[in-house]
Amino acid sequence: MNIAVVGTGYVGLVAGACFAETGNDVICVDINQKKVDALIAGQVPIFEPGLEDLVKANTKAKRLSFTTSIKDAVQASDTIFIAVGTPQDEDGSADLTHVLAVARAIGENMNGPKIVVDKSTVPVGTADLVKLEIEKTSKFPVEVVSNPEFLKEGAAIDDFLRPDRVVVGVASEKSAAVMRELYAPFVRTNNPILVMDIRSAEMTKYAANAMLALRVSFMNEIANLCERAGADISKVRVGIGTDSRIGMSFIFPGIGYGGSCFPKDVQALIRTGKDHGVDLLISRSVEEVNKNQKKLIVSKIVEHFGETKLRGKTFALWGLAFKPKTDDVREAPALSICSELVKLGAYVKAYDPEANGTFREKFGDHANVEYVDSNYEALKGADALIICTEWNAFRQPNFKKIKSELVSPVIFDGRNIYDVADMRAHGFTYYSVGRPPVTW
Repeated sequence: MNIAVVGTGYVGLVAGACFAETGNDVICVDINQKKVDALIAGQVPIFEPGLEDLVKANTKAKRLSFTTSIKDAVQASDTIFIAVGTPQDEDGSADLTHVLAVARAIGENMNGPKIVVDKSTVPVGTADLVKLEIEKTSKFPVEVVSNPEFLKEGAAIDDFLRPDRVVVGVASEKSAAVMRELYAPFVRTNNPILVMDIRSAEMTKYAANAMLALRVSFMNEIANLCERAGADISKVRVGIGTDSRIGMSFIFPGIGYGGSCFPKDVQALIRTGKDHGVDLLISRSVEEVNKNQKKLIVSKIVEHFGETKLRGKTFALWGLAFKPKTDDVREAPALSICSELVKLGAYVKAYDPEANGTFREKFGDHANVEYVDSNYEALKGADALIICTEWNAFRQPNFKKIKSELVSPVIFDGRNIYDVADMRAHGFTYYSVGRPPVTW
């Protein structure tokens, strides 16, 4: 097929590269000339395992190309994916400015019938708006399809090439047949292509992310109760997760979820509820629990050192991305933790295997924050270690070295990556989430 993908962000670039990998001719469009030039040269602007190799291979094979000309891309393609950002508006709703701007550009440049696919995460009713926007300037027939993505950052290539399911919202059997043909190479193990009406497909993405966010917030709430009640959340997690009705996924306690999906999608779903006269009490609670959970580590630090004694203290901060295997820091707990420590007059020595640069861009330069090149370098002269992201490189460190570099052997573990008994044996004062602290 001849495919255009408008937007070379996280979703668009992964989709374009993966569609090209199965033999399609794909043109990716972006308005940023520098970004397009870099992509043509094989330089991928985001960190995602396997993506750079896929882009280079398919660019070399001339199945994948990049341009700033939406006219060229639209006129060369039969199916056009919209994969631009839908940032959160002030009221929590999804801002459709970029999506509708692309729809206008498609309408202005159509040279025949097209199928336009909403790949961006958009609220219910967006496909209708996209179709209306295109039809304002185009005399050619257009069908709009909803095809929400379910990619996990850090595993996006595998998720796209081997999806659990593909959700497609269509208005006709013609567009359904095109989408089935396009996705057939990815579901050879008989995972389903779920064809439904457009509005149900649009709702499915928000409902799925809200459900997963609910599990995270529920476990964090139970973890906080475990600490107060003297229980151990790691044992409780196994106790409930081995129930086949519940399962082990997304029930790891920690310091809150972040990223580009859960925070934005939960708030957008709440806003959609308001627009339709439905107060989504559970979704509002999920969001509130998550906001509070991001304050957990700082509250433990204040309790340990005393708020008035934090000025001038230095903290090593391991992990800046919202999760491992990505450089994405959007809504990352490390942002709020770093901000609060700086407000209290503390210093931070920060390290992440991939996200130092993106964190610095988001947080900005600050006299109290230093970005270092290794996790052990962050420890030198620090009064305590804080762990915000569960990178594999942090899971089995040299504890003797950690202890020797720190001013005091104190660890605040926001991801429960160490065993409580091991921390006691190594002589650390150790605070985690939902488990008994080790104090001396």
